[in-house]
Amino acid sequence: MDLGYALVFGLALGFSLTIPPGPMNALIASQTVRSLRGGIITGLGAMTADAVLGGLVYALRTAVDLPSVIRWVYLVGAIVMVFFGLRLLRRPLEPEPVPASGIRTYSQAVLVGVSNPVQIVWWFTAGLAFAYLGGIVLFVGLFAAITIWVLAFPYALHLGTLRRPRVARAVLYVSCGIMFAFAVFFAILAW
Repeated sequence: MDLGYALVFGLALGFSLTIPPGPMNALIASQTVRSLRGGIITGLGAMTADAVLGGLVYALRTAVDLPSVIRWVYLVGAIVMVFFGLRLLRRPLEPEPVPASGIRTYSQAVLVGVSNPVQIVWWFTAGLAFAYLGGIVLFVGLFAAITIWVLAFPYALHLGTLRRPRVARAVLYVSCGIMFAFAVFFAILAW
């Protein structure tokens, strides 16, 4: 695979994972309306989850039979989405200081990421194809796209809520709605 093509293909794969609305972007948005730093830390946790899932897919690319466990993946994902959706609704909207280390915010994002059926299924389909294509340049392009998204999305959302503070409440409610909608969707798929 040509070097330039591999990089562009890796970027396209990375954006296909990060840009679509889903539970992780909802979590990043809900953290960002409270704190730009919290949103970025959440994005970095999501990126870590992608690195873990990507490593697993690459290591287990010939040993995992996804159809045999997908029902459980959806069920666990539905439970995690409900848990975090309820948790987001119960937290106050006012900006809150992010702990100096940000470990709690980061860990929460990693947990949502590694239990998110959207990410798991993406990695075991498109990501699996990526693992077969191989090449470090493809990998670099993929994680470059993820890095761009986890920095640009919270920053743009933060600027938007600074200009229109009432947007923050709408972002929080839409984020929770997305989490609950995916929980229902995953529960239906698990059924």
